Amino acid sequence: MEINEAKAEFIQAWGTLGSNWGINRTMSQIHALLIISPDPMSAEEIMHELKASRGNVNMNLRALMEWGLVKKHLKQGERKEYFEAGKDVMNIARQIAKERKRREIDPIMDVIRNVQDIEGDGPEEKEFRNMLGEIGDITEKIDKVIEKFIKSDSNWFLKTLMKLIR
Repeated sequence: MEINEAKAEFIQAWGTLGSNWGINRTMSQIHALLIISPDPMSAEEIMHELKASRGNVNMNLRALMEWGLVKKHLKQGERKEYFEAGKDVMNIARQIAKERKRREIDPIMDVIRNVQDIEGDGPEEKEFRNMLGEIGDITEKIDKVIEKFIKSDSNWFLKTLMKLIR
């Protein structure tokens, strides 16, 4: 398989993976392109490589920077902005986990805390409290696992994961 064919297949697969996780496909494809690129790329180069519009590329580059996955890189003497992604896969995974926790887990935990003190003692209120308790328990466990992962070094995490798999 030639490098261009392999790159295209990887970029498509990363885009599909991202969209399965609820992340914009183009955002995932731009990230894939940048993590496999040996050098920072301009928005124009990304547009050309992915055959995407300027607006789509610029919007998704901003989103990737908000997620902490991509940084601007300025080349001396050039007015163009270039973009690069981190290459450490564990750092990428931790950053994605951190951002997903912030966007998905933290808000539901806030809602559970805000609605748990309801009045009444009827069957509907009991069922509501029971379900909130169960959802809260599992959400807290997920939150703790994500926090440990975010704060972990790769050796600890991989050793723990291997123990779970065995």
